[in-house]
Amino acid sequence: MKKFLTAAVAVSALLVAGAASAEGAVSYNIAVTSDYVFRGITQTDESPAIQGGIDYTNGIFYAGTWASNVDFGTKADYEVDLYAGIKPTAGKASFDFGVLYYAYPQEDDLNVTELKAAVSYPLGAGSIGATYYTNTDDTFDTYYAEVNAAYPITEKVSLSGAIGTQKFAFGGEYDTWNVGGSVALTDKFSVDLRYHDTSESIKGMDERFVVTLKAAF
Repeated sequence: MKKFLTAAVAVSALLVAGAASAEGAVSYNIAVTSDYVFRGITQTDESPAIQGGIDYTNGIFYAGTWASNVDFGTKADYEVDLYAGIKPTAGKASFDFGVLYYAYPQEDDLNVTELKAAVSYPLGAGSIGATYYTNTDDTFDTYYAEVNAAYPITEKVSLSGAIGTQKFAFGGEYDTWNVGGSVALTDKFSVDLRYHDTSESIKGMDERFVVTLKAAF
């Protein structure tokens, strides 16, 4: 199953590479952040990161790739993600069913494949949603689930936040949450200031403020 999903994501990545000559739309993004935080945990030893990605959409189908530098104190110093899925709708609800492959080319033992299921529903001018991720490797059997919400204050300012739980196969788990705001500086550039914290207080999982400057084309 995992090999099949990995192959499917690889094929999707090829579709992204050739999307310029196909139907659909291609978008790009690049960002500089003061700390790459993933599910409440720093991925860069509390140092800055440069990140960027390419996305392809065609109807309800999407595929893309994204990369960032990382620092786990191991051989791996960068991450490359591949993902693909569909985003159907039913009434006012929007769904997202996809597969994600997190790759660390310098340390293959860290590679992970996850399945994703998400739903979002409009709430006034904003939205509320829930997302569930599960690892496809039976050895690890981990999952992450969160509830999230977003609300626009003005045309250029929006607030958002999430509360989630990460569970591990060996029985450990922790809670994480974040809240912040984004400001559109231009039609392409935005800045996000976000507070992250977890139920643990060890270094790398403790509270922190992160600022991110992003450009989308």
